[in-house]
Amino acid sequence: MIASFDLDQYLNRIQYAGGRSVSLETLSALHACHPAAIPFENLDPLLGRPVRLDVDSLQRKLVADGRGGYCYEHNLLFAEALKALGFIVTGLAARVAWNVPEGARRPRSHMLLRVEINGVSHIADVGFGGLTLTAPLRLEAGVEQTTPHETFRLIREGREFVQEARVREAWTALYRFTEDEQDVSDYEVANWYTSTHPESIFRRALMAARATREARYALLDGRLTIHNRNGATEQRVLRNGSELKMTLMDIFGIRPPDSADLDTVLERLTREPAARQSVNP
Repeated sequence: MIASFDLDQYLNRIQYAGGRSVSLETLSALHACHPAAIPFENLDPLLGRPVRLDVDSLQRKLVADGRGGYCYEHNLLFAEALKALGFIVTGLAARVAWNVPEGARRPRSHMLLRVEINGVSHIADVGFGGLTLTAPLRLEAGVEQTTPHETFRLIREGREFVQEARVREAWTALYRFTEDEQDVSDYEVANWYTSTHPESIFRRALMAARATREARYALLDGRLTIHNRNGATEQRVLRNGSELKMTLMDIFGIRPPDSADLDTVLERLTREPAARQSVNP
């Protein structure tokens, strides 16, 4: 049993061997390494297994056991690592706007972080699935900011910031958030709904994502999409549960959980896909 957060074990998991100063350089390097090494995935909700947010469970699952997770797991773990290094970190919450009809407002179901460096606020988010940030953003409205992958910007609307990404030369809203600090108890409530409600997409479809230096990889049920950094996009339809399981292991680096139902669920998803929408929290 893991007694407390182990920074060295986490840094080894994300293959980070750089400096440990409280600086934008360190934050940026960590932010690139995390989503390349630890995938976004929702196998536990899909299998009806609980998603636990305490530090020991997060480190055991995402670090020691070679698994991934979704936004709460990723960003709570990332926050622990940043705090252990001396960063000032605040948890925030967002309403997802990606693939949401215009005018509709979703609940605050996504987690992100505000990180202070020398009095300057930055947004960090390593858990937004297929379009997760691969670099922090200055918390500054109206400025285009490049990352190792897409270009992002923040738009101010009253008390809210709207995070947008430039996708195929068009600006796409991903989510909207305020700077209201959230407690772990707030995330626990949202996590319970997200992981257990029968209408939650995380209970009905398999999603996985990973962002490396070469490409973004996104999986939705039995369809794998690869967005290469050179602009080319590939799609593959996985033929059966065995091929889907191998993709989770080889492409996303996921060590599958020990579950008697896993093979049955994966086979079903290649035959009767539950959803066809972009991967997002």
